[in-house]
Amino acid sequence: MKIVDMKTLTNVQRIQAAQMLTNELPLGWKTLKDAMDEVNELLGDDEPDAVFLAAMEDDEAMGWCGILPEYGGNLYELHPLVVRGDKQGKGVGTALMYAIEKCAKEKGGLTILVCADDEKPGGETSLANVDLYDDLPKRIQEFEPGTHQTAFYMKLGYRIVGVMPDANGKGKPDILLAKPL
Repeated sequence: MKIVDMKTLTNVQRIQAAQMLTNELPLGWKTLKDAMDEVNELLGDDEPDAVFLAAMEDDEAMGWCGILPEYGGNLYELHPLVVRGDKQGKGVGTALMYAIEKCAKEKGGLTILVCADDEKPGGETSLANVDLYDDLPKRIQEFEPGTHQTAFYMKLGYRIVGVMPDANGKGKPDILLAKPL
């Protein structure tokens, strides 16, 4: 596996990256056109401190991620992280995260932020479908990720730093996780 700058990808490889969004994150990108628009917008952005990396194997994209600067470059927001379904659980996401964290640190970032929506029907975490205005600190302390991607980020050292109740609809919070660089 090789980690490369996404701006070096061919059009076919960019389509592979977009297809991952529709396959793995269909709630955010319902069609390939939506996903291609996202990839092209991110890679065409004039923000000089944004970084997008792809994990490649045999000239095929296996996963990709990016960071966007916030707060004058003190904080970098991960957007997005996606790994092809058949490559999940094989270290691709972890390799991408370590590489993107290194980029953020080299750019002078102090913190990296991940916003993780718990928006699937029925919810995945212990924060879904509950009254988050009722003792939110206790709910965060007793947080259970279930099958949600927050478990992956927490294994990498990320901690919950906030929750936006109902951000994605009633009972569907956005969970904010961060890690110092």
